[in-house]
Amino acid sequence: MKFIVVESPTKALTLKKFLGKEYEVQSSLGHIRDLPKGNIGIDVEHDFTPSYVIPTKARKTVTSLKKLAKKAEETILATDEDREGEAIAWHIAEVLGLKDPKRIVFHEITKEAIVDALKHPRAIDMNRVNAQQARRILDRLVGYKLSPFLWKKIARGLSAGRVQSVAVRLVADREREIQAFKPQEYWSIEAVLEKGKKEFQAILIKNGDEVISKLTIKTQKEADDLMKDLQEAEYLVEKVEKRETRHNPLPPFMTSTLQQEASKKLRFTARTTMSVAQHLYETGFITYHRTDSVNLSEFSLQAAHTYITNTYGENYWPGSPRIFKGRSKGAQEAHEAIRPTYPAESPESLKVQKKLDPRSFKLYDLVWRRFMASQMSQAILDLTKAEISAKDAVFASTGQTLKFDGFLKVYPMKFEEKELPELQKDDVASLITLNPFQHFTQPPARFTEASLVKALEEHGIGRPSTYAPTLSTIQDRGYIEKDEQRRFKPTDLGFTVNDVLVQHFPQIVDIAFTADMEEKLDKIAQGEKEWVPTMREFYVPFEENLAKKYEEVLKKDIITETTDKTCPTCSSPLIVRMGRFGKFYACSTFPKCRYTENMQKEKTGLGIPCPVCLASPDPAQRDKKGEIVRKLTKTRRTFYGCNTYPACTFALWQKPTGEPCKVCESLLVETGKDVVKCSNKECENSK
Repeated sequence: MKFIVVESPTKALTLKKFLGKEYEVQSSLGHIRDLPKGNIGIDVEHDFTPSYVIPTKARKTVTSLKKLAKKAEETILATDEDREGEAIAWHIAEVLGLKDPKRIVFHEITKEAIVDALKHPRAIDMNRVNAQQARRILDRLVGYKLSPFLWKKIARGLSAGRVQSVAVRLVADREREIQAFKPQEYWSIEAVLEKGKKEFQAILIKNGDEVISKLTIKTQKEADDLMKDLQEAEYLVEKVEKRETRHNPLPPFMTSTLQQEASKKLRFTARTTMSVAQHLYETGFITYHRTDSVNLSEFSLQAAHTYITNTYGENYWPGSPRIFKGRSKGAQEAHEAIRPTYPAESPESLKVQKKLDPRSFKLYDLVWRRFMASQMSQAILDLTKAEISAKDAVFASTGQTLKFDGFLKVYPMKFEEKELPELQKDDVASLITLNPFQHFTQPPARFTEASLVKALEEHGIGRPSTYAPTLSTIQDRGYIEKDEQRRFKPTDLGFTVNDVLVQHFPQIVDIAFTADMEEKLDKIAQGEKEWVPTMREFYVPFEENLAKKYEEVLKKDIITETTDKTCPTCSSPLIVRMGRFGKFYACSTFPKCRYTENMQKEKTGLGIPCPVCLASPDPAQRDKKGEIVRKLTKTRRTFYGCNTYPACTFALWQKPTGEPCKVCESLLVETGKDVVKCSNKECENSK
């Protein structure tokens, strides 16, 4: 009997389908060894030697693996192909005492891939193992050394992370940009013109020698003065340019782009995307989902060619395979992009067979379409640009129509079709009206899951396997949260922790420094750098600075704010302290007086009475005077509900305005910027 060890039960079941009775397949259920929970577990004096332990939850699994390994004539380690998978394989080999462990890897779980991998086993790649060990040890050192500093400076229970703290800094810096932003007013002028009984719009782009840029027309008076001069002008077509524009398809997905697109199109969190992608990979529907490569195999390129020409026609095939160049700064390994394992299995065919649950189907559909579109012809648009003069002013109008959909047939993308009337040079157009539009410059947008993953990737922070856990961790710790538009903003606690780290440990939250460390980890994985000297380069100055900061900073009191409130217990002044769940009131004489008071009601209350409590036939419920407050679900999604829950279960996803609907008297809610609708879905005002 040959014994194959994988890390996931689902993966084990899929492999069993492809292999004969001479193979036994079992899952390790992830890591079977890790650093201890109770202490740092790293001997920094002796080359950062880690003290690995077998967690209690893994002991039963280890016993089972040992029994099977003893019986087997050969043990094969088939964990995932990235650094984490390589490290899991090494830990299994160490615990099972395998002298010459055979290691196989595959980018997709298909019979062909498994059979081929079994023909080409290799040794465990210690360079990759050491890169993973270095990352784990680095993160442990930062977490264990910095967290106590935060406990003493801010509040107990807080923690710092090497990559997570940089992500929090990105969100906090963006929020401060937004807070400091001062909007500027500006105006644009649109001419509604007519030619051949067809209306079209043109925008003012030039007045005399002055090019009209975004902030040229600053006030309504300036706009009105310009329009007065143009009301009686002749609108003459000066130039018409017609040309074709061609648009190439996007490359197939890698981890970061899949997370970004699933966030935009499916509203999946990064964590959900990776969980569903893992299921699709382990059940054999897509290739490995942790990758920073856009390479495609010969098999997949040929399969795409066949499917495209047979289904859509020869004109949808570009004539040769499309090869994409990766843009990742530190691609870990020469992986393949994320694609369907069998491209001929269209989403429609799987839907008919009911092989996938709804979420898995949505993500498979996205992966399949992106891959298939990447190998299709360009989309072709007819573009028309016209310039129209009016006295000394020039207006511009642009039209575009789709000539050939190409890859858009499979992977639709938003663009506006706008057809201009037939225009020739020296044509005269009739002015219907001139419209002034007021605008204000906008602050930078808060990060979404998609844009934060993109920012981390562009800065070289983290790697494919770290984006989702990083975003989850900083939300779970209460450092960032999502607003009503599902965009990230820092909490008070997040701001405070970030400010302390920026002030006292600037290197830890420095973007360039963290990106440089990622590159060093890549070099360790490639055998170009030794991991122990790399650790020493980081740790020695870090430890020196930490000791210095303990000496300097912790002599001072923890972070507090004064208030004009008094303690109801002892009449001493109340101050604001920071806890792991945010700010709270506390007596200034602590520990003599231990009075505390929650600030959350002040922060989350909207001052809107609960309509259910008000309308209740039960006098006891009416007397409770329920108020609508902002709340968070377990996944930290914002909603609005009665503060007397569970006595009253009234809740809304959208923020109520406090105003009643004129039709049904239900609460009105904000459903978008400057958009208000009725919360009652049966009401005509909810449409």
